[in-house]
Amino acid sequence: MSGSVWLPPGARPDTLPAIPRQRTPQWAEPDPVDELAHRLEEFIAAAVHPDEIAALLESDGLSDDQIRERYGVRNSFALAETLYERVERRYPEPDGPLHDPWQAGLLGCLLRGVVFALPGFAYVLGAPLLAGPKDLGLPAGTIPLLAGALTGWTWNQGLAHRAYTWLGLGDRSAARRCLLVGAPVGALLGSLVAFAAAGQVGPAAVAFAAGQSCYLGAATALLVMGRERALLAALLPMAAGATVSLVAPVPQAARLVLLLGSLAAVLVLGLLEVAPAVRDLGEGSWTAGLAALLPFGALGATVDQDRAAPLWLTGSMPYALFGLGSGVLVLYAALGDVLAGQEHSAVAAPAAVALTLSMGPAEWLLHRFRSGSLAGLRSTSTPRAFWRTTARTVVECLGAYLTVLCLLGLTTSALWPHTPGMSALRLTGLLLLGVVLWTGLLLQSFGAVLSAAAVCCLAALAQTVALATHAAGPHTVAAAVYGTAAAAQAALVCALLGRATAHR
Repeated sequence: MSGSVWLPPGARPDTLPAIPRQRTPQWAEPDPVDELAHRLEEFIAAAVHPDEIAALLESDGLSDDQIRERYGVRNSFALAETLYERVERRYPEPDGPLHDPWQAGLLGCLLRGVVFALPGFAYVLGAPLLAGPKDLGLPAGTIPLLAGALTGWTWNQGLAHRAYTWLGLGDRSAARRCLLVGAPVGALLGSLVAFAAAGQVGPAAVAFAAGQSCYLGAATALLVMGRERALLAALLPMAAGATVSLVAPVPQAARLVLLLGSLAAVLVLGLLEVAPAVRDLGEGSWTAGLAALLPFGALGATVDQDRAAPLWLTGSMPYALFGLGSGVLVLYAALGDVLAGQEHSAVAAPAAVALTLSMGPAEWLLHRFRSGSLAGLRSTSTPRAFWRTTARTVVECLGAYLTVLCLLGLTTSALWPHTPGMSALRLTGLLLLGVVLWTGLLLQSFGAVLSAAAVCCLAALAQTVALATHAAGPHTVAAAVYGTAAAAQAALVCALLGRATAHR
């Protein structure tokens, strides 16, 4: 035991034989996939799909051969799926306050509702100017007014969509050009339709309908460009005069001055709002701008094709049809009894007033829903949870709108002179029509305007046929038609609620 260590021949005394190292078994080595998952944990936890991880791996220069040799999987996509499964999802919150593009002020939306309703005072002031025999049980001049109004609603809905599309593209000048050309065309079209529907009605009713068409075009331009306050200021004198006429006689000359004055103010304001587009199109020259607005431009003039290229007109057609269908439904809510031949029934003007005033709260609640759905996208992680969140939000917003509409309907019915009280059947029809209108607006915001337009137009056609054939009482027909349309649109809304792409 105390002897020297035996050394092989030729070895130096200070050299010891090499002791072989013990190999670590392969099962004891760390998993290279776990090591990679730990190194890329932050990125993998925030990924929403394995393809994001695969793109990162490929950008690091890992080939499929290297991946097979190091990690034992066939390619980068297989490795990405493995990493995605091993790391728990942790989506980081954005820095700073969250941006919500759907925030809208309540006062601004209420102002729009008031502006929508104020033109109704013009009919109060103009009623003595439309003297004559009744037509289909309606006051004199009502038929051309209704024809012109429906034409204006249809045209201006499509025109507003087209102008809003230009605004969404950031081209304010193009939106002004669109309104500058489209509003006069719509006014002319509405006047011609009113003239064609006049029959034996006197020229005063046709002139009133023409003024109505001109107002609708100018008001559309102001509303699209966000000039609600200016429009309100132009309408207030006329509304004040109409209020006075309800309690005291107003001379006919004063009525004419108030009507023409408000109309002239709205037309001037609308023209001033869209006129700068002419100078922009002519690059500083009013003459060149006016020439460029012609269908084929000025003789020998060249127009910048990128700036003049129009959007497809067919894209605005569903919005125009929605305006037509919803307009017919609203008119039947106001005039359904008389149009059905029941001349002893009162014209349900309170229903139309309540619906018009409710459009302001409806717009604000629609913004609230879009804001809530955006919050739902951030707070939920599964499609089912997102659907439940948005469904709860839409029920809350729709319930709030129906509450407001119910209060407005009961209030206007109680305050309106010579009008019977709001019966349960009338109130049911009014609320169901409110569901149709609000869900139609919601479907438009989802991009499903064609479905909303089809439902409203079919409902308007069904109500027309039912009233013409006297299939049932007007209020029973209204409740049935509105209920069916509301159910159809509610089903469409439920089908789209869970799609994140519908909430863009």
